Amino acid sequence: MSAVTQPFSQSEANAIVAETDRAVTRIAEARSAIGKVIFGQETVIDQALITLLSGGHGLLVGVPGLAKTKLVETLGMVLGLVTRRIQFTPDLMPSDILGSEVLDQSAEGVRSFRFVRGPVFGQLLMADEINRASPRTQSALLQAMQEHHVTVAGQRHDLPQPFHVLATQNPIEQEGTYPLPEAQLDRFLLQIDVHYPDLAAERRMLFETTGAAESEATSVLSAEELRGIQRLVRRLPVGESVVEAILALVRSARPNETPDKRLAAAIAWGPGPRASQALMLATRARALLDGRYAPSVDDVLALAEPVLQHRMALSFSARAEDLTVRTVIAELKRKIG
Repeated sequence: MSAVTQPFSQSEANAIVAETDRAVTRIAEARSAIGKVIFGQETVIDQALITLLSGGHGLLVGVPGLAKTKLVETLGMVLGLVTRRIQFTPDLMPSDILGSEVLDQSAEGVRSFRFVRGPVFGQLLMADEINRASPRTQSALLQAMQEHHVTVAGQRHDLPQPFHVLATQNPIEQEGTYPLPEAQLDRFLLQIDVHYPDLAAERRMLFETTGAAESEATSVLSAEELRGIQRLVRRLPVGESVVEAILALVRSARPNETPDKRLAAAIAWGPGPRASQALMLATRARALLDGRYAPSVDDVLALAEPVLQHRMALSFSARAEDLTVRTVIAELKRKIG
């Protein structure tokens, strides 16, 4: 397979292979540890790991009671990350997230301002029911998610590394909520849909979670080890066929670029270049998660929906015909694969 990334010398290639083998083993251990606590959500676990291995943020969408909060807590423990949780409510203020300056007075009577850090200063931030906060408060996360620092009173404050946001959203109860703006949705690498577990998983859950002893998460990786794997993900070679599939898929999801006139009329607005970047990183992370040295076109097709669905909107006429974003993406995938 020809690689479009910068070519490596033989010694560099051997080093990457050895590093990849070690990373695959460690990721498998982390995956197994998470699976002992979270039951019947293998796809969700994999997509959450892909998000974190890619260095990105994830939007978890599902009805209450599907262990979204438990998943984030488990990921933090297994991956060795400092975890913070914010319950988003309509009265939440930006300072409740970022922190604020307070006036201190010394024993000598000298007054000065001191910055008190908010819960955003963690390595894994759970933004619970993010769409319940006002747009002003939601936007407080924008700079943190994109630039990994915040500005308060004109002063820059760097966030710990790595820094990830896993936000949750209830797709059913929309009363008293504020839809996330497109600019913020675009900051999420993946939209991870959390569905009901199957019968076997729910049966196992009944016994595992209602007995005298409940399974607890154990630490497997450290934050520094995770950062090393994130750097490795960016070094994995990507074949020309994969790059062409990414570009073809993303560009065909834009109304002014898709050759299909019916789809062009159905799409109100489509994904920007950040979607291509997200697919490039996520396909590498998925390959590593599966123990492979490079991604394939199958990885692109598998990740098309979680990468694109929150970066697209349909026209009024398409919604009137009961078309959904998922059916449009499925049609775009058929043209690629």
